[in-house]
Amino acid sequence: MPLFKRIILIVLDGVGVGALPDAVQYGDQKAATLQHVAESAGGLFLPHLEQLGLGHIVSVKGVAKVVSPRGCWGKMAEQSSGKDSVTGHWELAGVVLDHPFSVFPDGFPAEIISAFVTATGLNPLGNVAASGTDILRDLGEKHLQTGRPIVYTSSDSVFQIAAHEDIIPPEQLYSICQQTEKILLPYDVCRVIARPFRGTCAADFYRTSGRHDFPRKPLNATVLDLLQQQGLSTCGIGKIGDLFAGEGLTHLCPTNGNIDGMSQTLRYLDEINHGLIMTNLVDFDMLYGHRLDGAGFALALQQFDRWLPTLLDQLSVDDLLIITADHGCDPTTPGTDHSREYVPLLLSSPAISAPQDLGVRRSFADVGATVADNFQIVLSEGESFLSSLS
Repeated sequence: MPLFKRIILIVLDGVGVGALPDAVQYGDQKAATLQHVAESAGGLFLPHLEQLGLGHIVSVKGVAKVVSPRGCWGKMAEQSSGKDSVTGHWELAGVVLDHPFSVFPDGFPAEIISAFVTATGLNPLGNVAASGTDILRDLGEKHLQTGRPIVYTSSDSVFQIAAHEDIIPPEQLYSICQQTEKILLPYDVCRVIARPFRGTCAADFYRTSGRHDFPRKPLNATVLDLLQQQGLSTCGIGKIGDLFAGEGLTHLCPTNGNIDGMSQTLRYLDEINHGLIMTNLVDFDMLYGHRLDGAGFALALQQFDRWLPTLLDQLSVDDLLIITADHGCDPTTPGTDHSREYVPLLLSSPAISAPQDLGVRRSFADVGATVADNFQIVLSEGESFLSSLS
């Protein structure tokens, strides 16, 4: 059984690989993000993911089932209730939720809005469940006229606050979100999200890169916490810092999308020699899944695949690469929400001499358990697959 000095964990946000058995409870029984994106694009050209064994996980148009993959493969079920990014990432890190966060499909109750007004001095617009782009078209101009922030939610457990950067500057918006976070603690809301935007009218409003998430802190110690306690480096790239409320991370590196996330991953390979680098690549979900853009989703996957050899070429026998996802976000099914799906599991390292089918894992927490096992610490959730690597 190899032991690795460094593990690189890349989360392809929203890249699910088929509906879970309980997906019908979420209205997602027809979801299959990767397969449907491939079909809508007439096939995907992903030669490097193909070589890692992607075609062995599910049948994907354009992706072959190669005879001798370069690594190990499998897929994982979500054990936690829910299908949001926080729940998925927490489970990857070893925290399994037995009940979902609260959602408010009809908007937030009067007592929450009243507390918001009292705390911030601002009477919000909206208070509805809506798409983030739609609500800017509907209420953005009124926001410019009145200065009132736009409050909205979705099928996820989120309290989102949108404001034009010239009306409420991002730093002020972040402060409002922090005030709101305290209000929502008794209501078990997962995240408050700042959504700054720019533009002059409904036709050209756009959300800027100043998005910032203010999530609940993990309910129990994650593998990040345990590694940090052992003096190991833990680097969160992309929205990892937001999703874990900064907990358990020695290095925080926000990014401006997939290209920046991939670049920062390579940068930290030069800085961190012992520990965990965890990267979230958000564009699949944020730019394409939620916006029902299958063509853009396909191009982003192929862009990641083209970059992958650059990362693989820098791995030594002391490195393990794990590629997975946190949920699905199928752009071809009705609605713009996340989907309850299996996620892919791909592993690569020069130390792996024989390809292995890791099967269907019962929990995302198997990733966290494997990381913990490698660094010889104990995580209460998940089943390590480290001993299957050879």
